[in-house]
Amino acid sequence: MKKLVSTLLIAALCSTCITAKAQPSRFSAEHFVGAKGDTLNYRLLFPDADPGRKYPLVIFLHGAGERGNDNDAQLKWGVMNFATDEMMSMYPAFVIAPQCPTGMAWSNFNRMNTSRAMALQPAPSKPMELVIALIQQMKKNPSIDTNRIYITGLSMGGFGTFDAIERYPNLFAAAMPVCGGGDTARAASIAHIPIWIAHGSEDGTVNPQFSVDMLQALMNAGSHPGFSMFPETGHFSWLAAYNNKLAIEWMFRQRKK
Repeated sequence: MKKLVSTLLIAALCSTCITAKAQPSRFSAEHFVGAKGDTLNYRLLFPDADPGRKYPLVIFLHGAGERGNDNDAQLKWGVMNFATDEMMSMYPAFVIAPQCPTGMAWSNFNRMNTSRAMALQPAPSKPMELVIALIQQMKKNPSIDTNRIYITGLSMGGFGTFDAIERYPNLFAAAMPVCGGGDTARAASIAHIPIWIAHGSEDGTVNPQFSVDMLQALMNAGSHPGFSMFPETGHFSWLAAYNNKLAIEWMFRQRKK
């Protein structure tokens, strides 16, 4: 009898595990077609919206390893933190997670191999152009608070975050670039934007000095950015960054003046 009960219990637990794994993502699969006919795959998280209430819009830019066309890989790191029960109850928001096609990038900087210096190029990358067009379309949704559009991203997406705010300095209410970098010569143009920079002190993929350079340039321009340099942390600093409740609470408090 005991053996039978144990068998039934194990079966029930396994069934629960399978059901949990089979639950569909809270992010719906979407596609945006730009004015030139180019398509951007993206995932969209909806808040439990109340009629008449406005919600912030969060743009999440993934890293280089999640590029492709499956419209799924971009959910691997970081962005799922916004879809937990706790996060959705405390900070309900629309969250867009676009997917960058293989061989492309979010940012368009001219980088010298022998230097950390980067110069923002005049034209945005095609994926960034589509992201901005998608944001402009989303702004027409009456449930979105256009004064609370936030952008964040990790690694390639961290560079993309700096590219976006330097290229469109009047669009975003706050930015949270993780293990990225930007054009320090443009720091004055984004000094008015609340920014929280995060990096791992032992990042062997993206030199932490890229974030330090942007921090220093922003402070020299009169900005007071947040800054998290996680000790004994490599490239996966986004694990700590998106679990930093202080930073997340800070971001959702920001609004355009």
